[in-house]
Amino acid sequence: MSPADVPVFLAPFLERSRWFGGKGRAFTVTGTRELLRLGSSPEVVMLLVEVSYDGTGERDLYQLPLALYDEPQGRLEHALVGRWPAGRSATEAGESAGESARTGLPAYDAPQDRAAMAHLLRAFGERPGFVRLPGHDLDLDAPGSLFSGEQSNSSVLFGEDSVLKLFRKVTPGENPDITTHRVLTEVGSPHIAQLYGWIEVEDLQLGMLQQFLRTASDGWDLALASVRDLFAEADLHAEEVGGDFAGEAARLGTALAEVHAQLAASFPVADVPGADLAAPMAARLDAAVEVVPELAGYADAARSIFAAVARLEVVSVQRIHADLHLGQTLRTVVGWKLVDFEGEPARPLAERLLPDSPWRDVAGMLRSFDYAPHAVAESMPEEDPDVLHQRGVRADEWARRNRKAFLAAYCGDGGLGPADRALLTAYVVDKAVYECVYEARNRPTWLPIPLAGVARLTAG
Repeated sequence: MSPADVPVFLAPFLERSRWFGGKGRAFTVTGTRELLRLGSSPEVVMLLVEVSYDGTGERDLYQLPLALYDEPQGRLEHALVGRWPAGRSATEAGESAGESARTGLPAYDAPQDRAAMAHLLRAFGERPGFVRLPGHDLDLDAPGSLFSGEQSNSSVLFGEDSVLKLFRKVTPGENPDITTHRVLTEVGSPHIAQLYGWIEVEDLQLGMLQQFLRTASDGWDLALASVRDLFAEADLHAEEVGGDFAGEAARLGTALAEVHAQLAASFPVADVPGADLAAPMAARLDAAVEVVPELAGYADAARSIFAAVARLEVVSVQRIHADLHLGQTLRTVVGWKLVDFEGEPARPLAERLLPDSPWRDVAGMLRSFDYAPHAVAESMPEEDPDVLHQRGVRADEWARRNRKAFLAAYCGDGGLGPADRALLTAYVVDKAVYECVYEARNRPTWLPIPLAGVARLTAG
C-alpha cells in the first residue's frame, strides 16, 4: 500500500462514518490500494484504506467502495466522500496541489448509490472474484437499497431476493461469517439465511450475498415488546400475559442446539484443558477492573468461578457463533434464524477463528434475556420508588422465565452436568464483565444493568 499521495478527504470521511471503529483515537491514513474497478457511469472503485493509530504501531484495514461520476449527483450529495482526480489510480490520487480537490471526479459512498450497487450485483453473474454457490436463481436486476442503522458493516437489500453485506473492516484470510454460513448452507440448516455467494479479491473476503428473509422480525425487538406487555399488566405474571416470550425462548434454544450440532459435525472439534479457557477470562476481568473500578468488589468471587473452570481437565471446543445475543436473531414464519457469525468485532480475527465452548453462545443468550427487561425499565422514566421496585421485580421475573425456557430446550433431556454448569456460570460472568466495559465506554447510564448482573452472579 502506498503512503504517498493519500487523498485528503479519506480521514474526515472515516471519522464521520458510523462503521469506523477508530473513533476517539488519533489516527492517520497511511496507505491506499485499489482492489478492483467495474462498471461505468458510475465506475465503482473498491478501495482498501490502511489506518494507523498514532504512537501505537497498530493498524486496521477498511474497505471503501466508491462510485465515481463525471458530474455531481444532487441525489447523492449526502454520500459525497470527496473529489477523485480523473484518470488517476488510488496511489496517484493525492491532493497536495489542491486543484484536484476542486476539479476531480465526485466520489460517493457506493453502498448508498443504487446504480453502483447494480454493478456489484451483476458482477456475480460474470466477473472473477464474485463467487456464486449453486442452488439459487439470483435476480441480477433487482434494485438495491441500503439498510439503515448498521454499526460495523454496510448491507444492501436487492428487491426481495438477496442482501449483500459489505465488510467495512477487513483482515486478510478467512472471514468466519462467510465460511460458517457456507457450511451451514451446504448442510441445509434451516436456522440461517442461506449463503448465495461472496466477493473475494486476493486474500481478502470483502462481502457476502445472502437470502433475504422477507418475514423476519428482530429477536431483540420482539423481546422488548414482550417486556412492555408485562409492564403494562400490573396484576398479571409473565406466563399470563398475551405477549409471553417463553415459547419463543424455548424454540430459540432448540435452534441453537441444532446449529451447534451441525457446526460440530462440519468443523474440527478439539479437547483443551479448562485452564486454557479460564486464563483469558481472568485476564479480561483484570483489564475490566481498570476501566470499571466498581467491579473490584466482585473480582475475587469472579476469579473463584473462573478457577472452577481451570480445574477441569478437558473441555470440548468447536466452531460457534461467538457473539450471540437476541440482536443476532431473526424470527420468521418458519422459525428462528441466527445471523452475523463474525464473532465479537473488537477481537482480532485470529482469535475469532479459534474454536470455543458452545456454552459461550448459551451464556450470551442468557445475558441477553437478562438485559431485555432491564433495558425497557431503564427507558421508562419514573421517580416513584414503589413503581421502580415493582418494575424491577417484574423484570427479574421475565428474565428468569425466559432463561429457564431457553436453557431447558437447549439442554434437552440431558440437563446440565457439574462441568457444564461450571463452564456456563463462568461464561455468563465473563460476558457480564464485558458488558460492564462496553457500557462504561458507550452508555454510562446503562452500566448498572450489567453491574447488577455481576453482583447477582457472584453472590454465591
